[in-house]
Amino acid sequence: MKIAVACDHAGLSLKEEVKAYLTSQGHEVLDFGTNNEEACDLPDYIYPASLAVAEGRADRGIFVDGVGYGSAMIANKIYGVYAAVCQDPFCAELARSHSNTNVLCIGGKIIGSAIALETVKVWMTTDHLGGVEKYKRRVDKVIEISEKHLKKLSEI
Repeated sequence: MKIAVACDHAGLSLKEEVKAYLTSQGHEVLDFGTNNEEACDLPDYIYPASLAVAEGRADRGIFVDGVGYGSAMIANKIYGVYAAVCQDPFCAELARSHSNTNVLCIGGKIIGSAIALETVKVWMTTDHLGGVEKYKRRVDKVIEISEKHLKKLSEI
């Protein structure tokens, strides 16, 4: 898979570890930055990475900031992006299996690299339970909300 990664200065170290893990698993990584620890503005990196996921240039995204919520807030403004903050493998499994998320947001100030990498591993290897009616119905309702309130990228 092609995975878009992005971070701010607080997530740089963990983003680099995530990139190394993804590459070791055979994934292609598209790095949208940042690439140094100088203070920066999160939207400058998360927004273009989110567009890559929404436009299909990346299959999924993994974004790292201080706590994960800033990245999720930005990513979820984009039509076709379904981002969840997950700070442990259990939440990552549910975010994929129940909600079919395509972006994982993690907090570099919240979890250490061992739990973060396990969270990424679980999220990357868990399939959506779309064949189970209740999960399909719930995801379809979220998509319906998106259809009502977000503009498709082709309409912008």
